[in-house]
Amino acid sequence: MKKSLIALAVLAASGAAMAQSSVTMFGIVDVGVGHVSATNSVTGVTQSGNSSSRLGFRGVEDLGGGLKAGFWLEGAISPDTGTGAGANNTGPGFAFSRRSTISLAGNFGEVRLGRELAAGYAKPTSYDPFGQVGLASLQGWTTVRVSNGVSYTTPGNLGGFSAMAHYGFGEQAGNNSSGRYMGLSGAYDNGPISVTLAADRVKAGIVQTGYNGAGAVLANDLKTWSLGASYDLGVVKPAFAYHSEKGGATSNAKVDTWMLALTAPVGPGKLIGSYARYDDKNSSNDSDAYAIGYVYDLSKRTAVYGTYAHMKNKNGANRNLGGVSGSFNSNVTVGAGENVDGYQVGIRHAF
Repeated sequence: MKKSLIALAVLAASGAAMAQSSVTMFGIVDVGVGHVSATNSVTGVTQSGNSSSRLGFRGVEDLGGGLKAGFWLEGAISPDTGTGAGANNTGPGFAFSRRSTISLAGNFGEVRLGRELAAGYAKPTSYDPFGQVGLASLQGWTTVRVSNGVSYTTPGNLGGFSAMAHYGFGEQAGNNSSGRYMGLSGAYDNGPISVTLAADRVKAGIVQTGYNGAGAVLANDLKTWSLGASYDLGVVKPAFAYHSEKGGATSNAKVDTWMLALTAPVGPGKLIGSYARYDDKNSSNDSDAYAIGYVYDLSKRTAVYGTYAHMKNKNGANRNLGGVSGSFNSNVTVGAGENVDGYQVGIRHAF
């Protein structure tokens, strides 16, 4: 009898503790088949054509008085090969390279420490209807994630206004300012309208790896600013994004990126399309990208999709399509002024 009472007391105590905290395992598996052609062509199994494949764990504990502690550990996976490649992790092992943060949140907002999306990237790229993945993804951002960072996000009760301040310690040997990151973003989201303005700066000296995986040590400070907006009309949602980068490779290097996009609900899914312009301000090596796709929702967690993308390079430009990963279209050779065509069809499941 005493043992039973003790067991019931332990269960009650553990139940009370569990009611104050929770841990969730989550992920996405996205695999398809695709083809990309330029000087040569590649056909094969692709991954992350509609959403980035990932595996993660997140949790939150209620500390009382409106204060909560949380953690978020998330890593990329490549289901086409079974490795942990992605988000700057070359694999084959798994790493929490997409996000690894611990946080405190309350009426004051949220403070995070660790690795996460840069303030100058996270919100501005949300206007890309292709979700920054796949062959049609909008390119142009050199700084995607920041390690060794501290960020602050305002609370969500400011009448649609929000802001994020982000600082990343360079932590380079012999020079505390080398590779240092500073970013700010502000947004207004209210009903159908959304507007975002963001800017960031990275001090020279750190290796930056952008969305397409091309890494290089910054010889000069990199300065960027972005503007994004969308308006949901119900039958169609137009979106706009502008991003400008200056410096990095050389002090006068400057590339401006423009995007116009539309999303329209069609049947149980959505039709999406975009046009992007990559404007090299120091040369005529510009590119125009066109894309169209359809996402058909089989359920709330599962969808099938198809995407077609075309990159029109001019003069000496040799930009590839987005979503370079592993041995797929990273093996496609693009000559100066050569156009690139590609398609993907696949299935995405979230859990």
